[in-house]
Amino acid sequence: MGGTVRGIGFIGGEGPGAKLSAALAGDVGLIAAADSGLVAAEAAGFRPDWIVGDMDSLDDLRRLDAYPPDRVIRHRRDKDDTDTELLLSLLWEQGCDEIWLVGGGGGRTDHLLAIQALFERDKSPDRWITAAEDIRQVREELTLTIAPKSLVSVFPLGTGPWEAESRGLRWPLAGLPWKRGFFGISNVAVEGSFSIRALRGRFLVIMPLKKD
Repeated sequence: MGGTVRGIGFIGGEGPGAKLSAALAGDVGLIAAADSGLVAAEAAGFRPDWIVGDMDSLDDLRRLDAYPPDRVIRHRRDKDDTDTELLLSLLWEQGCDEIWLVGGGGGRTDHLLAIQALFERDKSPDRWITAAEDIRQVREELTLTIAPKSLVSVFPLGTGPWEAESRGLRWPLAGLPWKRGFFGISNVAVEGSFSIRALRGRFLVIMPLKKD
């Protein structure tokens, strides 16, 4: 049986930079770029399998000439879906069952909230990496090692109900009254290693990006 097929989608906005983006890719099945995300993908040494979007923020449309026309999917600017939504749909259609978004930091607040809202959906990305944050969705269990005393913030996703437990955090998540509008912000990974287990519902975990 085949394993998980990971797709990485480069999007516009502040990302982790070329060197770290290249290191994060690892064993990836498919790479796609949305609009100006193509610039970041190429800077990291990637030639995306697919490019999608209205291309209104791409610095030079001549970049597209280097790719087969059937791998460049252009949309009108007055479309219903954002470029990131189009990117996600494309990666799912191509068989990816784990998706990481790279970029999307800084810039307009409505863009940040729009990406965050994508995680609220039943079918949603698994990870979002900006210039400064590593953002993970927890559907079952997440175990990580980050710098000791790093901040860890947790938000409920979806419709609930929610229940979680943790190890390695200064303030345990077990027993917290999770509901819409409730969150656990600025928790601390005391020794660096920590785990969060979703007993019911899904959660979004935000941490500083590990850059070494």
